[in-house]
Amino acid sequence: MTVKEALEKLRSFEDTSFALGHAGGILNYDGSTIAPKQSAKVRALTQGELSRISYELTTAPETVEMIETLKTNENELDFVTARKASELYRDLDHMRRIPKDLFVEYQKLCVESDAVWHEAKANNDYASFKPYLQKMFDMSRQIALCIEPDKDPYDTQLNEFERGLTAETCEKFFATLKAGIVPLLQKVIASPNQVREPLLEGNFPVTVQREFSDYIMRVMGLDPERSIIGETEHPFTTDFSKYDVRITTHYHEDAVLSSMYSVIHEGGHALYELNIGDDITTSCLGGGVSMAMHESQSRFYENIIGRSREFCGVILPWLTEHFPAQLSGLTQDRLYRAVNASAPSLIRTEADELTYCLHIMVRFELERMMYAGTITADDLPHEWNRLYKEYLGIDVPDDKRGVLQDSHWSFGAIGYFPSYAIGSAYGAQYLEEMNKSFDVFAAVAAGDFSPISDWFRERIWKYGKLYDPSDLFKKVCGEFRPEVYVKYLEDKFSGIYGLT
Repeated sequence: MTVKEALEKLRSFEDTSFALGHAGGILNYDGSTIAPKQSAKVRALTQGELSRISYELTTAPETVEMIETLKTNENELDFVTARKASELYRDLDHMRRIPKDLFVEYQKLCVESDAVWHEAKANNDYASFKPYLQKMFDMSRQIALCIEPDKDPYDTQLNEFERGLTAETCEKFFATLKAGIVPLLQKVIASPNQVREPLLEGNFPVTVQREFSDYIMRVMGLDPERSIIGETEHPFTTDFSKYDVRITTHYHEDAVLSSMYSVIHEGGHALYELNIGDDITTSCLGGGVSMAMHESQSRFYENIIGRSREFCGVILPWLTEHFPAQLSGLTQDRLYRAVNASAPSLIRTEADELTYCLHIMVRFELERMMYAGTITADDLPHEWNRLYKEYLGIDVPDDKRGVLQDSHWSFGAIGYFPSYAIGSAYGAQYLEEMNKSFDVFAAVAAGDFSPISDWFRERIWKYGKLYDPSDLFKKVCGEFRPEVYVKYLEDKFSGIYGLT
């Protein structure tokens, strides 16, 4: 096959591959939002068939020849096409190491397991989910060993979400965070300046909260022609291309801020996807380059921007106008202190900025133990509860608020969790760099997010997967320095709680 022939084949392959991914993505989105409960079994069959077609397309002799031709002749290709060849070769290398039947069975399991998890969480019924969870860990470990038989399978799994990440790297990173966060948290807990805002503990009708979500999306600059919001048990974002990005949230009538921060978090993901370069959006280079880079966007908007005093000033008029009975008397300072109240808690997605990474450390430890075989799904609730007591000092009352709270393991996102903590730390360095170009919080105070979006678009978003994640981060911020994040937390929470 000549290079010219390979390039023609590449265009056809990209179109078909995108279509298969698009169809599978819609199935998954519907399954987590509006699909009937009894549809899971049929959706699993369809997802299995789509994955079989995708596997056969990727490993077909003509596809292999096309990819290998392009990879061998990278020096003749432009930068974007050469990067496509490199990424496709990596995906092919992984795919053909996995037996087709195992790959298809795993895709079906992801659909079935996720459906069971939704029911299990709603009913606080870990027993019904346990066999699916054990199978999910077993099968993902088996696949990891197929891909890299001589490597720790958990390292292989981490690498699927953040290229180059290992358990050893995570340990060092978490040690740095723990050394700074734990003593700071102890000072916060001991401070006489504790925060409780009773005005935010009222009843907030979901119908009005939906309007609030639309308002938040407008403030963030999400294009309503290319993005929508749905409702689900566990909020997530699905991107089909930069022309169709869907975020979700979950409403609680007694907690208006819960959904707000879900919308801001998922909105950060959406902004990344909505701003991928036009020339790569439906190719293998479309989409965020890694999950830590993706979470760095969502965590930046959720916490550094969304929990800032300036952002509280922006949203306060809307809140007091639309919830006059509940929020009469709420001030910008009271709202700022309320959204930054810190205390050990049960639910990761509701955790404050200071304690959040402790929740991630618990999950990292559990995943490692499950992959090492030192515990099984039988042990997970007990080990979860033990680590929550050790890391956060709290007792877990039930599995719904414990081991069942997150959806990630149900659909195979094992090894994903460290990305949240790494992304949070990335955000502190973004702020440091961004402030060299303009006053970030002055822009927020003005309700104008465009300078922030422009900064991210030109440095990160538009590139998609054109660069490896570590290389892209270095281009923007230089070396990764977790201590910058620790210092950010120390400065912020010392100010809020009057610490010395």
